[in-house]
Amino acid sequence: MASEQILKQKQELVETLVEKLQKAVAGVVVDYKGITVADDTKLRKELREAGVEYFVVKNTMLGRAAEKVGLAGLESVLEGPTALAISDSDHVAAAKILAKYADGTKTGFALKAGFVEGVVIDQAAVKELAQMPPKDVLVAKALGGLNAPIAGFVGVLNANLRGLVCALNAIAEKQGA
Repeated sequence: MASEQILKQKQELVETLVEKLQKAVAGVVVDYKGITVADDTKLRKELREAGVEYFVVKNTMLGRAAEKVGLAGLESVLEGPTALAISDSDHVAAAKILAKYADGTKTGFALKAGFVEGVVIDQAAVKELAQMPPKDVLVAKALGGLNAPIAGFVGVLNANLRGLVCALNAIAEKQGA
């Protein structure tokens, strides 16, 4: 009886993980060895403020959930102590915060892998992702790039209109004189 109850709890945990992974736009899997309680608390606070959910997870549970959502290749890094950071809205926040911490510590804390929009990425790709500017900066750059030709076109139109107005004023002055 007890084993059935435990099995049911594990299945519920996997289903909860499946839901979280399906909602997430990005996630990072880390080996959290050697992190102190104080550093862990500070790291969790920083992640929470960035809208990233971070939690320790059993490798078998994460492996089953990843398989169900189609994150093939993630199971190869599921060894040792594992924590998962996921975000529903920001593609780079988890990678930035965790890569910064991993680079600044001499403990066993390390990036293992990650995923973005349902595609598994390796440790090197997570580090590259961490170097990207935040989403709002990328959007601003893209909009600025789209706006530049339009602004130039408006400038040309304004110059032509100014020329037309000047010509019309000159004609009106000659006719009035």
